[in-house]
Amino acid sequence: MDDGTAGGAPGTDADGAGKPSCDRAEIDPAGPYADGPWRNYFLILLDRIPTPIAVCRAHGEVLIANPAMAAQWGAAPGQLRGRNLLDLFEPRAKAQLDRLTEALRLGRRSRYPVEVRWRDGSDGSAREGELTIDPVGDPSVNPPALLALLRVGDPAPAPAPRAPASPVEARILALAAGGATTASIGTALGLTVDGVNYHLTRLARRWRVQGRTALVARAYVLGVLSADSWPPAPA
Repeated sequence: MDDGTAGGAPGTDADGAGKPSCDRAEIDPAGPYADGPWRNYFLILLDRIPTPIAVCRAHGEVLIANPAMAAQWGAAPGQLRGRNLLDLFEPRAKAQLDRLTEALRLGRRSRYPVEVRWRDGSDGSAREGELTIDPVGDPSVNPPALLALLRVGDPAPAPAPRAPASPVEARILALAAGGATTASIGTALGLTVDGVNYHLTRLARRWRVQGRTALVARAYVLGVLSADSWPPAPA
């Protein structure tokens, strides 16, 4: 998550000897398990871990992500490769990211928590959590690869369901159900005729019905009006 000058494929020196350049070293996401059969074991284990995990370059480019991480955006693991974690997560405090960048520049290898937020790829809901960033891999490689583990916070509580009608609308419907005219409803509730019609029109649009009779019937179905009361009254 620095300026990105450390990524890319192995380069060659000026005489064509084919030596990898220091600042363009290829990073294997398997890190210390990159050689031999351990690499496959590492990748299999990564796929089975339920914690969202990604291995990325120092500037944030994703090298590999497990299914749990990809699921945060409704994607397949391979679809995150090459994307940047900073395009996926928004740090809540830039100072946390600045501290990580400075630590990588100085060659420090510690664990760094970064509070983040993002949009769930499956339903678009706002999510919050914490990315724990660990520099990993060969100590001689600088800047190192980063292991990012995501702790997903509890989703925000769902908003309380909206009442089918406001108290004023319920009283208008009760009077309308009893046969009151628009003018008499306005007099009873201290509203103008236009005010009563405004509320009735809003209800008709919200409930997708036409006419006062349909409005009253819908009010009983939704429980806005008491089913066992006469004269009609709000539930």
